[in-house]
This record gives sequence, structure tokens and C-alpha cells, in this order.
Amino acid sequence: MTKTDFSWDSADKQILSGSGTDLREVYASSEDEKYMNEQQLIYFKEKLLCWRDKLFNESRSTLNLMKDDPGREIDILDQGAMETHISLKLNTCGRYYKLTQKINEALERIKGETYGYCEETGEPIGLKRLEARPIATLSLEAQEWHEQKERRRNMRR
Repeated sequence: MTKTDFSWDSADKQILSGSGTDLREVYASSEDEKYMNEQQLIYFKEKLLCWRDKLFNESRSTLNLMKDDPGREIDILDQGAMETHISLKLNTCGRYYKLTQKINEALERIKGETYGYCEETGEPIGLKRLEARPIATLSLEAQEWHEQKERRRNMRR
């Protein structure tokens, strides 16, 4: 397998000229083409980068919210509501951080040319599953097997 160059050029931008929300709008795959070809990898790389940027911007706005001083005295109820709001936002930032790590791992799999393949079986994950969850590491069958195993383990407790 040869390494794919992920430098951006005008052809790459043309591939991504659609809305970026649905692979079918940007890229129409055919049955005879290779799974995880260069166009598909470029699409998913851009999708992951955009998702990561969106999470980063949301986290930054939360930090800015914490820095902002209302500039006036607020009563205890307003203060409690604001602290609850900030606490919820911080919990969300924690989830964003974990999600960002998974996005970075997916980007590394793109570089290593293992993106789109199940970590356990090596089988293709599938374009529809990756469109729905671009950070997926398991095929649907492997994911279901893990979930069944987890349910059985929880039932024994």
C-alpha cells in the first residue's frame, strides 16, 4: 500500500465544495471503486478537522464566559444560576476534550492508512457508518458484539 499525500490543493477543495454534511452530496461512490480511496480520505479528513474546530470554538466560548465579569453586583440567585450554567458548560468541555482526542486518533488513522477499517477484524467499517460516526473504530458487527458482551457482564453483577 502506498502512502497518500494529504496536502491540500485546488482539486481537494473541489471535492469538498459541497455542504460537508453528507458524503453523498460531495462524493458519489461507485461499487467498482476502491474502499477508502484518496477522495474518501480527503473528505473524512476535512469532516474531522471541521468537527474538531467547532468543538474548539465552543470550548473557547465557554472559557470566555468564565472570564467575563458582569461588572455589577448580582444577587445570590443570579449568581447560583450562573455558577450552575458554567458548571454544565465545563462538563460539556470535558466531553469535548475526550471527543477531540478521538478525532485526533481518527486523523492519525487516516495518516496511517488504517482509517475506515475495523480495529478488531480489519474489515471495512463502511461509508454509511463513518458518515454517521466519523470516529468509529469498529465495524457494526464488532460494535454489537462488544455491546452484547457488556450487557452480559452487567447482568452478572
